[in-house]
Amino acid sequence: MKVELFTVTVIFGLMGRWFFKKQVAKKRRQFIDDYIFPATVGEKVAERYDHLSEKDLAAVIQGLRLYFHVCHDAGKKMVSMPSQVVDVAWHELILFTKEYQSFCKNALGRFLHHTPAEAMNSATTAQTGIKVAWRYSCLREGIEPFEPNKLPSLFALDAALKIPDGFKYTLNCKSKNGQNYCASHIACNAGCGGGCAGCGSGCGGD
Repeated sequence: MKVELFTVTVIFGLMGRWFFKKQVAKKRRQFIDDYIFPATVGEKVAERYDHLSEKDLAAVIQGLRLYFHVCHDAGKKMVSMPSQVVDVAWHELILFTKEYQSFCKNALGRFLHHTPAEAMNSATTAQTGIKVAWRYSCLREGIEPFEPNKLPSLFALDAALKIPDGFKYTLNCKSKNGQNYCASHIACNAGCGGGCAGCGSGCGGD
């Protein structure tokens, strides 16, 4: 009887903990969605990239919001920034030190240190942080990480907005454009069971 009572207590305890974590996660995601970024964040981006329209700047702010969602989903894993223009926005937000600290606490439950914008070492070699960014960005947008049919928003933004010093990715690993990073190789470098879309050959393990 004591064993059964202990088992029931443990089960209810685990269920309660799971429910609490789900509620906290939901609250944090909602906070990220509802947060109003300081106007100077967009102004700083516009100052650096004066060709961007108001619509484009709104897309950058949405990209920043998305990046924080990805960081939330990834937990304590390091998530590299795949977009140069969003990195500029993030850097400006950090300058509001007290507000940024409060934002991190409410959105992530921890302080998120700035990891500089990072693409890859080469067109076909992905670094750990960018692999994490790729995986969770794909999962958020319903894209198969190992066989992507399109680029996740954060990986497509710099090219879409014609950011001169931005990171440009392509799904076609056989592209002759040396300025583009092969996005599919991010998944391949992370390891997969079969061939990856756009890769020259199948992928091995991790």
